[in-house]
Amino acid sequence: MSENCTHDCSTCGEACASRQAPQDLQAPLAAGASVKKVYAVVSGKGGVGKSLVTSLLAAQTQLRGYATAVLDADVTGPSIPQSFGVHGRAQGCDGGIIPAASKSGVQLMSVNLLLENESDPVVWRGPVIAGAVKQFWSEVLWEDVDYMYVDMPPGTGDVPLTVFQSLPIQGVIIVSTPQELVGMIVEKAVKMAKLMEVPVVGMVENMSYFQCPDCGKRHELFGKSRAEEIAKQYGIPFLARIPIDSAITQAVDNGQVENIHAPFLDDLLNGLLNG
Repeated sequence: MSENCTHDCSTCGEACASRQAPQDLQAPLAAGASVKKVYAVVSGKGGVGKSLVTSLLAAQTQLRGYATAVLDADVTGPSIPQSFGVHGRAQGCDGGIIPAASKSGVQLMSVNLLLENESDPVVWRGPVIAGAVKQFWSEVLWEDVDYMYVDMPPGTGDVPLTVFQSLPIQGVIIVSTPQELVGMIVEKAVKMAKLMEVPVVGMVENMSYFQCPDCGKRHELFGKSRAEEIAKQYGIPFLARIPIDSAITQAVDNGQVENIHAPFLDDLLNGLLNG
């Protein structure tokens, strides 16, 4: 740095260290770990079903013959292990943490797998939570993973920023619901993805409709969906509608997300797996 430095690089032509490109913040994987593609499941608010979408995508990807993993980045509201019926604690070894595995072989890492009791609250400050998520990436022995899905917490705070900076996210999947505030939800998620220079793969609408088991007619319980209109407005593909279905709810509650038949995700999965 020049002794006459004004600390205003916009008016300076010196090639000093302060003008070098920002340092790459991406965290390395543990020695021997391997993850090929990473997708983040996001939303601008909570309660829209990100964990459901993440679990379904992982289960269906594994079913198609790909080695799949889920990194549960929602540290204060972890639900991924419950969806897969995985309980107990993750094991460690000299090289790092061994991820838990579901019945079909989906590799999982969540704070619930590290707590003495699953119901214990995680009362940590933001930077500590963000650090834990980074450790889930760099200190877990992910084994030959073809596709990893990251279940993101709501909002645009410390954890999403850490995930986008530390992990090689190749695309985000935005989850929305039919309510009127869907525009705001999508806009927040799209803007953050753009800010972090990560492409939006597509949009999924959860709780989209209820299909009557007697007559087969679809009922939009939350009003007429604007999902396709909103997706078109922001130039992103609209790829799936997830119905309100008690069978889905019961399967997730019972830790049997891998047993759910999910043809409504076919277009999204085809885009992810063939992209």
